[in-house]
Amino acid sequence: MADQVLDNAQLEAAIAEFIQDRQKEKYARVMEILEKSMVLVPVMQLQGVDEETQKQMQKHRFVQLPKETRILPCLLRRDTGEQALPIFSSPEQIPQDKKSHGLVAMPFQVCLSMVMSNQEHIENIALNPFTQNIGLPKTILEVAVKRRDMMQNAQTIKVSEKQFRQMVHNRMALYLLPQYLFEHKEEGLKELQGREGELLLQFYKESYPEEKKAAVQNTADKFSVMTMNITEDMQITRVDMPDETNKKGMCYRVYVVHLRGTQNILYYTLEKTEQGNYIGMVTPDGKHELVEPVPDNGAEIEAVMNLAANI
Repeated sequence: MADQVLDNAQLEAAIAEFIQDRQKEKYARVMEILEKSMVLVPVMQLQGVDEETQKQMQKHRFVQLPKETRILPCLLRRDTGEQALPIFSSPEQIPQDKKSHGLVAMPFQVCLSMVMSNQEHIENIALNPFTQNIGLPKTILEVAVKRRDMMQNAQTIKVSEKQFRQMVHNRMALYLLPQYLFEHKEEGLKELQGREGELLLQFYKESYPEEKKAAVQNTADKFSVMTMNITEDMQITRVDMPDETNKKGMCYRVYVVHLRGTQNILYYTLEKTEQGNYIGMVTPDGKHELVEPVPDNGAEIEAVMNLAANI
C-alpha cells in the first residue's frame, strides 16, 4: 500500500464548483464523492510507529499501521466552545503554520464513525477548514450514516437476478439520471434528448460490476424520449422506460421540466405502487417522494404542468 498516493482530484473539483456559487446540488455532489474518499486527518504524535512508516506518512502515502496504534485526532475548537474534526482533501489545503505532528490518510467513513461515536465531544466535521471551510453539521452526517447503512444492508441482502435488474432500473431513474440533469442542467438535458436510450443505457451499465456488464438486458431502442415545447418558458421531455418496467415498485415514465427563464430543472416520475400509479418528484438534494395519484383520465402532462407551475 505504501506506493499509493492520496488523489482527490475529483473531490477537489467538486469542492471548487461548490465554492463558486454554493448551490445545494453542488454540496450534495461534494458529499457523494467525499463519502467514497480517503482524507487527511491531523493527529497527535503516534507512538510505536517505525521510522520508515513515519517517512511514508510524511509523504502522505497509505501505510498499514500496527493494530495497537492509538490514533488521537487533533480537534478544532470554535469560538462557541464547540469542537470539530478537521479533515483535508490534500496536503496543500493545510497552511504551513497549521501542520500537526502527523497526518493520517483514512477513509471518510472512518472519520464519520469517529464523530458519531463521540458526539458528546465532537460537534461536526470541518472540510479544509483553513482554506475553503466547508462545514458538515450533524444533520448532514446523519444522512451520510443512513446512506452508508443502506448500502451495507443492500450488499448483505441476497436478491434474484430479476430483483437486481429492478433495483438497477430504479437507481437509474430515481438517482443517476436526475443527479446528472441537476448537475449539468440544459447541457445535460440536450445530451439526453440527443443520445436518448444510449445515455440511459450508460447509467444502467454503471451499476453493474465490470465482469457483469455484458449481462445488461436492456437496449437503447427500448427507451423513448420525446420533447415538447409547452410555452416559451416551459419545455417538457418525456422519457418512456422499457415495457417490463410497467409493474409494481418500478418507475415506468419520467417527465423532465425545463423552465428556461430560471434555468431550473424539475424532475417528475410516474411509478406503480401498492396504492396505484403515482406521480413522484426528485429534488436536487436527492430526496424522492410521491406527490399525488396519476389522473385516471390520462391527463398526466397537465398534472405535471400544474405541479411545475406551483414550484
